[in-house]
Amino acid sequence: MSESNPGQPKESKENPMVNLLINLIIPTVIMMKFSNDKYLGNVGGLLIALSFPLFYGLLDFFKNKKANFFSIIGLVNILLTGGIGLFKLDKNLMVVKETAIPLLFGLVIAGSEMMNKPLIKGFLSNILDLEKVHQAFIGLGKSDHFELKMKRSSYMLAGTFFLSAILNFYLAVTILKGEPGSEEFTASLGKMTVLSFPVITIPMTIMLVFILYYLFSGLKDADLTLEDVVKQ
Repeated sequence: MSESNPGQPKESKENPMVNLLINLIIPTVIMMKFSNDKYLGNVGGLLIALSFPLFYGLLDFFKNKKANFFSIIGLVNILLTGGIGLFKLDKNLMVVKETAIPLLFGLVIAGSEMMNKPLIKGFLSNILDLEKVHQAFIGLGKSDHFELKMKRSSYMLAGTFFLSAILNFYLAVTILKGEPGSEEFTASLGKMTVLSFPVITIPMTIMLVFILYYLFSGLKDADLTLEDVVKQ
């Protein structure tokens, strides 16, 4: 039985539904439904929408002493969306924003693999004992077996983000109407946000589950289970 260090603060587990609610759903509803002259106004709506991921991220930072990645992404996304509407910038900037974020993620993941500094390996090293996995495959004379699976998984993950960029571009081009700051634009932006869940989020989630299954199924080739190599 492992003993916890009484002097070390225990990291609280994050509820994914609360995370999604605060970092995406609530700010989006505020931006879509209440950032007009009848309710909060453009400036008030933007500031209140930004406050949710901002304060949630700060709270998480002070509790766990680390930045909340999803709060940062949510904050940047809402800031860009709100800024384009608030300053009534060109609608095409929204199309660029919707396309550029997943495209950038895909390029970073693929680029890290090409430079032999794979992000997916760094991520997995936080939860798996990769050295134990490596030694198990060395014993079978297949030292590069799991490394190859990680490389393929990296490119598949990058591919999911490239697909997301294409789908985001298609939705933005076909659905966004009017000019930023107008009621027509706000309504179409809300429609695009709603449609992005079944058109983009669900397929991306399915593909991610497939990638994880493909990667972890490789452990069976060395008679290992996930429980055998998960870090305690």
